[in-house]
Amino acid sequence: MHPKALLDATAELVGLVLKFDHPADAVVSRYFREHRELGPRERATLAETVYNVLRNKLRYDHFAPSGSGPKERRMAILGFHGPRDFLHSALNDTESAWLKACDAVKPADLLERHRHNLPEWLVAPLKAQLGDAFWPLAESLLRPAPLDLRVNALSDKRVDVQKELKLAGIQAAPTAYSPWGLRIEGKPALTRLDAFARGAIEVQDEGSQLLALLLDAKRGEMVVDFCAGAGGKTLAIGASMRSTGRLYAFDVSAHRLDALKPRLARSKLSNVHPAAIAHERDDRVKRLAGKIDRVLVDAPCSGLGTLRRNPDLKWRQSPQSVAELTVKQAAILQSAARLVKSGGRLVYATCSVLPEENEAIAEAFGAANPDFEPQDAGTLLEGLKVQDAAGLCAGGENGMRYLRLWPHRQDTDGFFAAVWKRK
Repeated sequence: MHPKALLDATAELVGLVLKFDHPADAVVSRYFREHRELGPRERATLAETVYNVLRNKLRYDHFAPSGSGPKERRMAILGFHGPRDFLHSALNDTESAWLKACDAVKPADLLERHRHNLPEWLVAPLKAQLGDAFWPLAESLLRPAPLDLRVNALSDKRVDVQKELKLAGIQAAPTAYSPWGLRIEGKPALTRLDAFARGAIEVQDEGSQLLALLLDAKRGEMVVDFCAGAGGKTLAIGASMRSTGRLYAFDVSAHRLDALKPRLARSKLSNVHPAAIAHERDDRVKRLAGKIDRVLVDAPCSGLGTLRRNPDLKWRQSPQSVAELTVKQAAILQSAARLVKSGGRLVYATCSVLPEENEAIAEAFGAANPDFEPQDAGTLLEGLKVQDAAGLCAGGENGMRYLRLWPHRQDTDGFFAAVWKRK
């Protein structure tokens, strides 16, 4: 595609995404469906430019007024993913001179907000938690997330899949903490691989894998993934159960559960039972009260731990939306807890970095439910032979109460998990 035509298309897509009417990935996917003439390289340029703009929005908003032309074009120029000489060939002389001036600005000369590119309401709680480590986090959130795979432990061994990928020209390294994970370089066409077709691999962030590991579901048990969504953790849990027992995948969205069906077919699991529920007090939930060995509540949350891959969330969420989510999280956790039998395990998790969605929910639940004994996530992970388990955790007298993963520390998405055992 001619550089000017590619920049025009990029500017059009940037304008659509910056309306924030829908999630960025949904807007990008719809645009690609409507423009099937775009090849893989063009699609990569458009998508990566959009995410660059979302990650660096405050800085680009600062530079944009000094440029000319429609704002979406100026933002697309600033965030353009590709060689600078290619981009300059699409610009007029005025635009080219402006871009060179913007590129010459040193980050150290910018205001804080133009360096961290986070909404002010989010900055304060992050600085309160992290102190001097705030800036390493902020810098990590301006970079794309790595691509992690989970090897299906039911059918394959990680070392064998690693060799298979190497033969396909894909470099993969074992993940630092998850025993099932491989981190791969680049963005290869995974769906074309035999390993994908036969269910040997699934795309899943290492932090998400650790949540399934922390549940530690055993062969023959009754297990519930209470907010299963598209089923990434469900599949990991089912494999750890060796496809025995009974694993319920509950979600209020039948549409999300539909996305689980082809993944489930590839996985070779026969113990997974997806079920759409109306709400957390659904009759299906009531019938299982007190009968379940292990329950995972990966609660609906702000998603602010996933900003490397979903940077639009920092502009689409707000203190008000977070406050509404915390009410929902507390209600879902309380309802899911009724499923757990005596001696059973309950895990509450989010992909948020905010204490009000994490520690505050866990502590309130613990205070209201004395029949649930808190367990140290770090101790449980040590028992599972996870490397540096203590370094993955925070809180409690020994600093090991909660799983607390950070992009700048573990290079995973930001995750939280609390664990209880029912008396």
